[in-house]
Amino acid sequence: MNDTGIIGPASSGLRGEIILPGDKSISHRAVMFSAIAQGVSRIRNFSGGGDNRSTMRVFQALGVEMTQTGTEVLVTGRGWGGLCPPQATLDCGNSGTTMRLLSGLLAGRPFVSRLDGDASLRSRPMARVITPLREMEADIVSEGGEHRAPLRISGHALHGIPYRSQVASAQVKSAILLAGLQAEGRTTVSEPIRSRDHTERMLPAFGATLTVNDLEVTIAGGQELQACDVEVPGDLSSAAFFIGAALMIPGSELYVRGVGLNPTRTGVLDIFRAMGGTITVLNEREVCGEPVGDVLVRSGSLVGVELDEALVVRAIDEIPIVAIAAAVARGVTTIRGARELRVKESDRLQALALGLAALGIQVSELPDGLIIEGGTFQAGRVQSFDDHRIAMAFTIAGLAGTGEIVLEGVSCVDISFPGFYKGLRDLTGPITKLP
Repeated sequence: MNDTGIIGPASSGLRGEIILPGDKSISHRAVMFSAIAQGVSRIRNFSGGGDNRSTMRVFQALGVEMTQTGTEVLVTGRGWGGLCPPQATLDCGNSGTTMRLLSGLLAGRPFVSRLDGDASLRSRPMARVITPLREMEADIVSEGGEHRAPLRISGHALHGIPYRSQVASAQVKSAILLAGLQAEGRTTVSEPIRSRDHTERMLPAFGATLTVNDLEVTIAGGQELQACDVEVPGDLSSAAFFIGAALMIPGSELYVRGVGLNPTRTGVLDIFRAMGGTITVLNEREVCGEPVGDVLVRSGSLVGVELDEALVVRAIDEIPIVAIAAAVARGVTTIRGARELRVKESDRLQALALGLAALGIQVSELPDGLIIEGGTFQAGRVQSFDDHRIAMAFTIAGLAGTGEIVLEGVSCVDISFPGFYKGLRDLTGPITKLP
């Protein structure tokens, strides 16, 4: 794909139905837990994005046997002892989830590992996992300096700790819990606001024992996991771009099938509803401990809202598409408590502010958020900063605007959603101009 795309206004509303690829966060954990479990696990509807492929490659480099057929992955785990010393640096690609969770997992293994990634991953903060893991007596050295990758981990016996995290981060929580599974004694993680709980939901399916008490999770060390089949629900973060587009583009009626509806992830639906969006959840059910349902979306008029930190945490990965919706809503939208977006694949607050301004939207950048005045997208040129969620967000802006936009850096979308542009073409018709 040419890395510069031209996107024109949608020739019609989004109409039809879509089934999203498997949830990215759940796919990461399914591979990791299967790799350290005893026996053969079958993962269905595995996400095909680049980040998840990075996790697979890392565990194959650690000696874990995996075979993939379409969206199904078979993992043959041999327990903790089945992980082998890597013969080379473990390449985490662009995936912060891979690096951070793997840091906790490998901290207790009796060998040396070196974790690295691309330039974007090397720039992201790792102190948030290094600090608690060192409290558990992990030996982690930041070769990149300032607590950044590459990370060198000399694994050995760990001790459980109580840890009060200063950030609400599922990656931090999960890294500590994976270390705690191997540690002597008990490990407790508490958060200021509850983050995604996919780890807490999935570990019991693999035979682990843990307790959840409001904002605290406690796990005992010395536990072995047993193989488990996992059905990965559709990715709500990916669905959010289609849902947002359907709300914004007149004449849309979209049916999203089998998407994950974990309450720690549905903040984006709550935000869109608060903006006046017509969203109906149907056929609610539970699959492998995760709530799942179908979502019906119809276009309509949106209004600006004020978002606080508690709601933003539940929609942190979806804030880019929320910002796009805010740009066409009536009135002003204020987003606060989103400082975490400054240390993602890009500084997403800055990327959004620059892109919105380039398309004629009045926007103010705050230290922890944005103030966006609703208007109309004009023609312009936008930079994705090689961030997949920024690229997808401004693609939707192009569909919902009045003129063509030039989007620099569209190939990064494959990191999380290789079928993104095909899905949009199928729903908007062949006349719509897309990369």
